[in-house]
Amino acid sequence: MSLDPKTYKPEHFLWQFEEGVGRVALNVPSQKNPLTFESYAELRDFFRELVYIDEVKAIVFGSTEGNFCSGGNVHDIIGPLIKMDMIGLLKFTRMTGDLVKAMRGCPQPIIAAVNGISAGAGAIIAMASDFRYATPDAQTAFLFNRVGLAGCDMGACAILPRLIGQGRASELLFTGRALGAEEGERWGYFNKVVAEEELEAEAMKMAKRLASGPTFANGITKNQLNMEWDMSLDTAIEAEAQAQAICMQTEDFARAYHAFIAKEKPVFEGN
Repeated sequence: MSLDPKTYKPEHFLWQFEEGVGRVALNVPSQKNPLTFESYAELRDFFRELVYIDEVKAIVFGSTEGNFCSGGNVHDIIGPLIKMDMIGLLKFTRMTGDLVKAMRGCPQPIIAAVNGISAGAGAIIAMASDFRYATPDAQTAFLFNRVGLAGCDMGACAILPRLIGQGRASELLFTGRALGAEEGERWGYFNKVVAEEELEAEAMKMAKRLASGPTFANGITKNQLNMEWDMSLDTAIEAEAQAQAICMQTEDFARAYHAFIAKEKPVFEGN
């Protein structure tokens, strides 16, 4: 796939691009924006391709008509899964996990703007983002347990405890209960809760701030956050020393220095 962000027209989700910021959103509002086999795969391929698209500097994964994502479509996904053999099921679960790998693997920071329902795989998409903003009535549910499945889906047992702690993650994953916006902000799951009419503007404000920053260095930060999960402290410090030395060779680092000397605000270019 060769992706030009200015002309890109996905089949299974919405895409807008302006001033270095891309906006993604599912668009089946009558069903609270569920995922299908096709939208899973297209989103996976899209986030994989972002590794090579320097023009896109930040992503907002938004909501549509009052909801973020209700998870896998009952008729298009859940029904067919009941009929699959183990080989087919494993192919599916690996494909859905690949979406999270692609989101974590792309250098662009991703901001989830969560309005209304964020359930199942929809909760996972928000969880896998780098920032999460929500409206006061947002409801997040890792509801796999409630449909007879384990909570260990698409990296939930790895990522969620790192966001909110082991005990709180255990509660959500063992029960599938809904997490409200206020509680989610208190637990550290949501970065910020804002009024519904302000959600998109707040998410875009952060995205534009990130897009105007040292985007190469931002990508390094995201990479180190990923890599250092299973490193010892000594290994992590050495990895950060090497990463920072690379960033010190960028033009953005020199631009920041010269701007400081001139008492001006640096204008970063991402190189």
